[in-house]
Amino acid sequence: MKLSPRKIELLSPAKDLNCGIEAINHGADAVYIGAPKFGARIAAGNSLSDIRELCEYAHLYGARIYVTLNTILKDDELEEVEQMIWTLWRAGVDALIIQDMGIMKLKLPPIPLHASTQMDNRTPEKVKFLEDIGFSQVVLARELSLNEIHQIADATTVPLEVFVHGALCVSYSGQCYLSAALSGRSANRGECAQYCRLPYTMVDTEGKEIMSNKHLLSLKDMNRSDQLESLLDAGVSSLKIEGRLKDVDYVKNVTAYYRKKLDMILARRSEYCRTSVGRSVYTFEPVAEKSFNRGFTPFFLYGRNADITSFDTPKSLGEPIGTVKEIRGNYFTVAGFKPLNNGDGLVFFNKRGELEGFRVNRADENRVYPLKMPTITPRTPLFRNFDQMFDKQLSKKSAERKLSVKMVFTDNPFGFTLSMEDETGVQVMLTKPFEKELAHQDQNDNIYKQLSKLGNTLFEVSDVKIRLSENWFVPTSLLADMRRTGVEKLLRARRINYARELSKHTFELDKVPFPNSQLTYLGNVANQKAYSFYKEHGVKKIDPAFELAPLKEVPLMFTKHCLRYSMGWCPTYQKKKSPYKEPFYLLYKDTRLRLQFDCKHCQMLLIQE
Repeated sequence: MKLSPRKIELLSPAKDLNCGIEAINHGADAVYIGAPKFGARIAAGNSLSDIRELCEYAHLYGARIYVTLNTILKDDELEEVEQMIWTLWRAGVDALIIQDMGIMKLKLPPIPLHASTQMDNRTPEKVKFLEDIGFSQVVLARELSLNEIHQIADATTVPLEVFVHGALCVSYSGQCYLSAALSGRSANRGECAQYCRLPYTMVDTEGKEIMSNKHLLSLKDMNRSDQLESLLDAGVSSLKIEGRLKDVDYVKNVTAYYRKKLDMILARRSEYCRTSVGRSVYTFEPVAEKSFNRGFTPFFLYGRNADITSFDTPKSLGEPIGTVKEIRGNYFTVAGFKPLNNGDGLVFFNKRGELEGFRVNRADENRVYPLKMPTITPRTPLFRNFDQMFDKQLSKKSAERKLSVKMVFTDNPFGFTLSMEDETGVQVMLTKPFEKELAHQDQNDNIYKQLSKLGNTLFEVSDVKIRLSENWFVPTSLLADMRRTGVEKLLRARRINYARELSKHTFELDKVPFPNSQLTYLGNVANQKAYSFYKEHGVKKIDPAFELAPLKEVPLMFTKHCLRYSMGWCPTYQKKKSPYKEPFYLLYKDTRLRLQFDCKHCQMLLIQE
């Protein structure tokens, strides 16, 4: 028996309604967007009316809208959350991305639930538990390798979602308390202060300086565009782009970039198919490097590697464009491989190792005339983090997404009939009474021309069949009216035919044991309903969340990024021995963080002193 193709989803971020609509236009199969409150990006909340409008637009293409409700919750917030979930369900939302298990104990509509990466989903046992209690999709930890993803896929049937592009949290998601401890702003409450992007000085136990004023916890951005097929073959169903705080140009460019990459795979791999419909046509050529990035890495997809850090700057580098060749008075020449434009923004690392930028006043072939001449030397690598021409392209309408439609125009005893069928099989038919009379000229060309004028609608004509018993005269005004009415009916039919999936969570939850018998502060249990949930699933000892009961001398961050490995001193992977005495410390102003190396689990821990 031939198996049905596995549905593959390209999932794009949206900080607001406009970003969400452009994500759909540029090829997203689904969009995730923040709820009015309680999302893991507190600055990216959205009104219910905007979410409703986005749902209505996305569903026309069979695309889905997921709302992030993925902070941990306090007891006095649960009633408001329950009401919000019902409102989101009525607005047309397709799923909620959640972290707090207290939500499982609320009175819920049949809305599917996705397990946020904030739940720290990195083992087959944890993902199987989430599947068994009814989660419809699970977002895996970014740190997992292809082999680890494959093992989880083999042990489960729930759709697996992985990040493929964007900024990287240095800590395992949901396991970082650095911001909460140092500023009272909890990452698990959507308020991360991003201490990982600050400059630190690394010293040993005797105070000897190892590295000075470097961004030692800052990572490059993820880019797995060359590994998409491997991810699908490992069992992944949803490919996620990070960026709910990013601007609309980022969403346009990166979504289009991954859409084109993914479509090439789907075109030759019949065992996979996309989850939404419609063809996106672009007015620009998407290039991932032209959007915000700190340099790219596939992260740990193939195991541990050295090329994941961005120690020199947490700012965007953009795309490499060449090196400085010669300095000539008020201009310099570039040994480069990409053309420059007037108004481009260029950056380079100066002699102090700091990122410095300047604007191109005029570009004449390989000669660059800056607005103000920077202190730059030959052989300095140059990056373009603002492309004037590319920005102009994206500032305008840069994509259209169309559904193909077939039409049949016939006559009947009372007038004319127009039948329309879109690429998903949704059909409409309308009949217009009209007193027919024979035409003096052939009508076919005009009928085809007028019915094909779908203009700014969602549709484009793939075929028009004209089946008239005689060469009847058909006025242009009648054709335009029938076409317009047909499009309206087809849109209504598509809305009616859109079927939301229903939740899979069961009401016999207590029969499924949680993989662990106890939870420390790392369990992020912040309310009584979450406490009851874990008790019902066999957890014997449950500590409160760090945000409720801050602890001293406990790890505030768990990260697979390892500074000992970055220095070449890893006892597992490298031979070189450290000339410094441990423990090592990271210093920033009055903050002092002790590094602890857990080689058994191949991770680094940060502890405040």
